[in-house]
Amino acid sequence: MLGASQPWVEWSWVRTHLHVIRHDLWEHVLLTLIAIGVGLLITFVLALGARAWRPLEGPLLAVCGTLYAVPSIALFALLVPFTGFTTLTAEIGLVGYTLLILLRNLLAGLDAVPEDVRDAALGMGFSRWRLLTRVELPLALPALFAGIRVATVTTIGLVTVTVLIGEGGLGALLYEGFNDNFFRTEMLAGAVLVVVLALAADLALVGVERVLTPWTRREAG
Repeated sequence: MLGASQPWVEWSWVRTHLHVIRHDLWEHVLLTLIAIGVGLLITFVLALGARAWRPLEGPLLAVCGTLYAVPSIALFALLVPFTGFTTLTAEIGLVGYTLLILLRNLLAGLDAVPEDVRDAALGMGFSRWRLLTRVELPLALPALFAGIRVATVTTIGLVTVTVLIGEGGLGALLYEGFNDNFFRTEMLAGAVLVVVLALAADLALVGVERVLTPWTRREAG
């Protein structure tokens, strides 16, 4: 059996390939951050459009749902003839998969803002923009952060697939280990680091959410 006689971890390989591991890890983090950042920007624009004109909400969610339903490999294959084997191709796909999660959660958070809170803010002379930025968005943060956490962990997993178009971050370790006679050490390094990165990102986002929404802790207490 291929790789049956290999040890699970060859530490000599790890020591001599730390620069490769660091490069792939940083690329993985960067691809994820760009996807989530751009996804959030697009989501805010779409949410503002849906709030300004309610009939737009359904079609926007339907389009985002359609993008989310397309298998990642098929989506990248459709994009490559137009954008090539590039970071742009990877990010178009990754951003597309964040939109449904982020938009649905943001709209749910905005819809959950009590109507009497809105009325009180408007009665105090708040403009629509100030109402959104000072009242509605802060109260919608818990729902939005729930979406960000899911989208981030999902994106960290999806980034590994972009190795098929020349990107991939830690997916490169998995792919190269698979092609190198099932080299366990390289494959294990990629798999473990993807899991650790996902857990670390989720815990970090929980910490940021706790800092930005202290009132949720008081309510829980």
